[in-house]
Amino acid sequence: MVTKQFSGSPDEADLMRADSLAREIFSDIANKWALLIINVLDERTLRFSELRNEVEGISHKMLTQNLRMMERNGLVERHVHPTVPPRVEYTLTAPGQALRATVDGMCAWTHQHLTHIETSRHRFDA
Repeated sequence: MVTKQFSGSPDEADLMRADSLAREIFSDIANKWALLIINVLDERTLRFSELRNEVEGISHKMLTQNLRMMERNGLVERHVHPTVPPRVEYTLTAPGQALRATVDGMCAWTHQHLTHIETSRHRFDA
């Protein structure tokens, strides 16, 4: 499916349309790895290896894919330092920082309701 270019105001973005750019962006940022990367970056600048160490369970490939997607969407800045070997650092942009408030809210919600969800899962699976 090809996403149409968005030329209107943000109020005109229609998440219900399959070809909506807004839906594509929502899909990009609403994955577990992107949310965890945003949470880990917080207000820090980290190298690739530091990010990989902090986001437990993420593979090199998935971290690379998510960082590229986030850079493409303007959520993360990638800084390459001209050293041998090259040193690459990542930091959240202003829109990434703004999204962090939503991610923080989701993390707080998860902690608040974790026991309820775990109980419900056990009851459902029984």
